[in-house]
Amino acid sequence: IEHFNCHYCKDSLLGKKYIMKEDTQYCTKCYENLFANCCGGCSLPIGCNSKDLSYKDRHWHEQCFKCAKCSRSLVEKAFAARDDLLLCTECYANDYSSKCATCKKTVMPGSRKMEYKGNSWHETCFLCHRCQQPIGTKSFIPKDSGYFCMPCFEKQYAYQCCACKKAITTGGVTYQDKPWHRECFLCIGCRKQLSGQRFTSRENYPYCLECFSNLYAKKCVGCTKPITSLAGAKYISFEERQWHSECFTCMQCSVSLVGRGFLTQRDNILCTDCGREK
Repeated sequence: IEHFNCHYCKDSLLGKKYIMKEDTQYCTKCYENLFANCCGGCSLPIGCNSKDLSYKDRHWHEQCFKCAKCSRSLVEKAFAARDDLLLCTECYANDYSSKCATCKKTVMPGSRKMEYKGNSWHETCFLCHRCQQPIGTKSFIPKDSGYFCMPCFEKQYAYQCCACKKAITTGGVTYQDKPWHRECFLCIGCRKQLSGQRFTSRENYPYCLECFSNLYAKKCVGCTKPITSLAGAKYISFEERQWHSECFTCMQCSVSLVGRGFLTQRDNILCTDCGREK
């Protein structure tokens, strides 16, 4: 006890106020010089007799911990930080917070809010235009300057697919003035999806080109495969018979007859040279 001195200046601490730090004693003067934090408000050291308030590695005297704009004390009160300044929630809201697009009042910091395309709302003000219930975190669709929850949008605006009878909320296909989901618009023959593909119709039913050709196109006399102008094929027609251009050849010597004279022998066609030989 007789050697109970300040660890730094070695002055005796007997009968004096001292401070312990990491099992080492210091007189108050040395402690303040060595360890006291600088106040972010007045820039003076925060002494042993003052309460040290801290926020994000910054420190203040209790009496200096106040709003940078209105100077009201922030001790044990909600506050916000902006550009290294501390502001009470009222000053922060007036200067920086957005206004609710519905009630026009400030959206206070820390309160639950909705944001969409640059606008903000109190969570309780962001309502479905039809049922007037808060949309919250549920899906919604903007329409005619209003916002609709999905059930209300489907009831008021969405077309119903003529195939599955369910609402079409995005995309869709119109065929013969009727709406379809893209995935429901199928070839009546093979059930292949037709959206984005070339197709044709017969008796108001949609067909892919392949099914239509197989079912309805004329058959080539030469190769017996379908001839369809829908696929861009060129063909020759003669006496109610048709040939692909590449199939319109002499039956005997196979020379192309496109643009040339030819002779017929029963159901066969011949070039003029082969026809004379007969």
